[in-house]
Amino acid sequence: MTLRWEAFGDRVQERGTYENREEAERATRVVLALLGAQLVGRERAERAARLPETMALILLNLLQAAEPLSPERFVHATAAWIEGATERTAMWDVGAVLSVAADAAGEDLLRRILLQLPTGYDLLFGHPQPL
Repeated sequence: MTLRWEAFGDRVQERGTYENREEAERATRVVLALLGAQLVGRERAERAARLPETMALILLNLLQAAEPLSPERFVHATAAWIEGATERTAMWDVGAVLSVAADAAGEDLLRRILLQLPTGYDLLFGHPQPL
């Protein structure tokens, strides 16, 4: 399912209980850019295809991580990229954006994305996997 920019932003704003759209967009841009650097191949392309065009371009940025970040480092990187953010607020931002992204991805794509990422990302996406 591909969401329009407004619908995706509205869902992130609602889920993150952001006061305004700008806060939701800031979090979305940072989290998707960091996620895009972690993903490769078909899953990255499919994830982008299910995002609004502007967000897809952010996810498809040419920067690639040398190795996937652990969930803790992903949150830390998010905090570093969002002015005034703390680890706690960054965790909130990551959860808001990735949970909306997970809903839009669908179960099959989310499962394949999680296979590319280190253990623990299921919690960041708001979809805990059975042990």
